[in-house]
Parts: sequence; C-alpha cells; structure tokens
Amino acid sequence: MRRTYSRSHANRGAVLERLVDMTNKQYRNKGVADIRKIPTPVKIMSNNKGQVTGYTQKGELVDYFGVFDGRAIIFDAKETKVATNFPLKNIHEHQYKLLESWHEKGARAFLLVSFSKLDEVYLLPFKRLQEAWVGYVGDGRKSIPYEEFRLNCDLVKSDKGYVLHYLKYVG
Repeated sequence: MRRTYSRSHANRGAVLERLVDMTNKQYRNKGVADIRKIPTPVKIMSNNKGQVTGYTQKGELVDYFGVFDGRAIIFDAKETKVATNFPLKNIHEHQYKLLESWHEKGARAFLLVSFSKLDEVYLLPFKRLQEAWVGYVGDGRKSIPYEEFRLNCDLVKSDKGYVLHYLKYVG
C-alpha cells in the first residue's frame, strides 16, 4: 500500500525552522551558543540496491537543544496559520513533558511560536506554556489567545545581524 501525505502539512513550520537554523548557525559561528536541530527519527525498512524505503517515527523529542551561557537550552518551533490564537493541539504531550522535565532541572525551556499570517514570532517561556497547558488539560481550553502573546511574550525579530535573535529574550 502506497502512503500519500499532504505536502503543506508535512512542511508546516518549515519557514520558521529555516530561520531558526540560520540563526543557530550564526550563534555557533560567533561563539555565542551551540544549539542544534534534532533530526526526525526514520525507521529504515529495506535498502535494495540503494533504493531505501522507510517511514518517519513518532519523535520523543522537541526540535532543538543545546547550550547557551553555560546552561542547557531546549525548545520547539511551532507555526500556526490562525491569527487569533495558538492551538494547544499543536503541542504533543511528549513534547510538553520533555520541556517540563528539562525546565525542572534548570534548563531554559520555551517555544518559538510563529503566527504566519501576521508575520510575527514570539518566545513563549515554559512557565506561560505550563499555565496554559494546565488549563488545557484541566478545563479543556483549546488555545492560547494571540493577545496573551502580544501582551506577555517577547516579539522576536531580526536584530544585531541575527536572522531571528531569540536568545536576546532567553533569561
């Protein structure tokens, strides 16, 4: 059976990830931080004369991890086409649990959230994510309103030569 997929769904977040990858390379080149993208795990089923078949496995990790200013850093890059809120269903439970675990051990944990229709990227600290997640799990809230980002999160922009200078807001 041949599987098909939606290219638009598969490439969701690709623009944001490209910007973060370019920024991370700039950070490494300038000795500011060493932050790497975690590749999506692939299960190889067969390799017949160079023709490889396989499938992507459900990841247990988030997109990025590394070291900044002597401390561990871990985060995920999320993109939404919704202009009024960030749907919490965009975060998998295993991603939340991993961010929570690292945060509890002193790592800087957060999300970079892109509102693609608004051309805005915000840094959502883990504490704010945690507040929303508890409500999401507890009372069924389905999203974080855009206003929450606008009023309580840092708007990340290009700055000081960095494509997307998010470390400026990581405390």
